[in-house]
Amino acid sequence: MTDPIADITTLLQKYYDALVRCDTALLAEVFHPEAHYFTASDGQLLHLDMPTYFPIVAARTSPDSTGEACHYTIDSIELIGPVTALARMRSTMLQKHFNDILSLILIDGQWRIIAKVFHFDPATPTGAR
Repeated sequence: MTDPIADITTLLQKYYDALVRCDTALLAEVFHPEAHYFTASDGQLLHLDMPTYFPIVAARTSPDSTGEACHYTIDSIELIGPVTALARMRSTMLQKHFNDILSLILIDGQWRIIAKVFHFDPATPTGAR
């Protein structure tokens, strides 16, 4: 039997790596195909499905390719039941600070993100006050 916290931690590392690389093939491994993406950081609801979200990511210039300093922290992973979990992460990339709440489900022996709800703020440039 596997350790769900370790499995989810591995999934979250892949999620972060996919975003930093703008790697939609890797994103497809971590998101369930029917997952949804939500934010209202700009004051308006933005709701995307994966077929809409992935091309947006693919069109970005990846932070990895520009050498942008990026980082992430897993704040918490909570098992809600044997096949349901909630993860909270913070990351900085694309000149923004992100706070993600990720709902996860275990399907066919694999943890996948089924919903991403997040908030972002502009990152303060190094040296700015």
